[in-house]
Amino acid sequence: QVQLVESGGGLVQAGGSLRLSCAASGGTFNRHAMGWFRQAPGKEREFVGAISWSGITTQYAVSVKGRFTVSRDNSFNAMYLQMNSLKPEDTAVYYCAAKRSLGVPIVEYEYEYWGQGTQVTVSS
Repeated sequence: QVQLVESGGGLVQAGGSLRLSCAASGGTFNRHAMGWFRQAPGKEREFVGAISWSGITTQYAVSVKGRFTVSRDNSFNAMYLQMNSLKPEDTAVYYCAAKRSLGVPIVEYEYEYWGQGTQVTVSS
């Protein structure tokens, strides 16, 4: 069983940056692919980015590609989401997720474990 805890959310002005962290415990972290999803008020949860267990392969949603970067540090059982050039439409609760996989899942239902989420608010 993997437990995930997100941190680093907050309020930022448009154009600013934030770095989210996801701390994992209770499992073999370096055998899990990891992903970030977000859910804005009144909308479905959507894929943001994901990273393979090795950290070599990443995938991004079109809406964030070039602005967001997913990384991980297996020695610290942690994953990160660096968010630059933030826009008001990036406002959402951001969730990290994990799946024991050799690939890089981008579909929500493929993930087995979820964190509680951290709020990111981007003001215009």
